[in-house]
Amino acid sequence: MIDNLWVGGPRFKEQSGVFRLGTDSVMLAHFAKAKVRKQTRAIDLGCGSGVISIIMAWESPDLFIDGIEIQPDAAKLAAENTQLNELSHRVKIIEDDIRAYRSFSEAGKYDLAVSNPPYYPNGSGKLPKSEEIAVARAEALCNLDDICQAAGYLIKWGGSLMLVHKPERLADIFRSLNDAGFEPKRMRFVQHQHGSPPNLVLIESRRGGNPSLKIEAPLILANGNGSDSNEVKAIYRR
Repeated sequence: MIDNLWVGGPRFKEQSGVFRLGTDSVMLAHFAKAKVRKQTRAIDLGCGSGVISIIMAWESPDLFIDGIEIQPDAAKLAAENTQLNELSHRVKIIEDDIRAYRSFSEAGKYDLAVSNPPYYPNGSGKLPKSEEIAVARAEALCNLDDICQAAGYLIKWGGSLMLVHKPERLADIFRSLNDAGFEPKRMRFVQHQHGSPPNLVLIESRRGGNPSLKIEAPLILANGNGSDSNEVKAIYRR
């Protein structure tokens, strides 16, 4: 099955056992777009099926991005999705372990890192029966510290790390960012509707940045009647 993000836009193959295209990845790609400049080099830490890398490269013709993925099936699917969208010249998929970051890149190679990491501490809550999906949801193979420490090595001084995560992990997120030399600079909550509690948080942090956090107006997904908000329509070209 091939899923079109919007008519004439990026296309993604789906495969059993690989995490599917989700709102969180689309929202992070949109959030990170503001940081892409001419000839930006970026890295997607835990790229899964390549959704974030491909959307960002599709929308930013000057972007070159590497996607790191430890699970062989997901990495293979990401490479296929890259070819499907004719972006292999700017999107490179690397099957490797984020924790072995010194083995696949020199320090300070990238201007920008993005990541939609596993949300839940290992051993917490009920996980899917599929081991591959469980690894994408829980911190079995990498945790927040692993993501931030890798980014601290891979990103140049003054570069940015962009994350999408769960609001209930904010204290852990800020601690991991600070320990790796990043300062949170911009944050936006994602809510289903006005008045509902946020279910996602988008965070931009800067390596070596000074303390100063801008909190943007929340991104509202749906109107009171359940229809897509105007911003969501714009993001999905609806």
